[in-house]
Amino acid sequence: MEKRKTVSETRTILSDIMLPSQANPAGNVHGGEIMKMMDNCAGVAARRHAHKNCVTARVDELMFYHPIFVGQLVICEACLVYVGRSSMEIKVTVRVEDTYGEERQALALSAYFTFVALDENGKPCEVPRLEIQTDEEARAYDEGRERSLRHKRRSGEPPQADAIPR
Repeated sequence: MEKRKTVSETRTILSDIMLPSQANPAGNVHGGEIMKMMDNCAGVAARRHAHKNCVTARVDELMFYHPIFVGQLVICEACLVYVGRSSMEIKVTVRVEDTYGEERQALALSAYFTFVALDENGKPCEVPRLEIQTDEEARAYDEGRERSLRHKRRSGEPPQADAIPR
């Protein structure tokens, strides 16, 4: 029987209060600080799925929607959307909250991170398939597969190299 995991089994949430050392003189948190947090969160989700060492292979569609300031709470959520043979695409969303005020969480940015699982010799290895449980997960999976195929066409890699139907 082939091994499968659900999206909810590997969903990961990290949160942190932004400090002055993470910001510029105007108090805006550096984008690189948030990107590092996103990469860490996605990496945990990938490792929870694969139970292997996982490395970042690509970041797609990084979009900033809302500034983040010192003192705000940043909530980073990662969930798998597509799984190939050895690669995993993970959607990461970042919300920001002013914990001193009444303002609710606002979407600050989002991106898709692709990780590859590696074996003990540092070579790509097979990961469990993704068990799709909802219509939303099915849509996200299909969109992830399309992004993966687009990247493979651009790079000249054979489309079947990592594609696995759900």
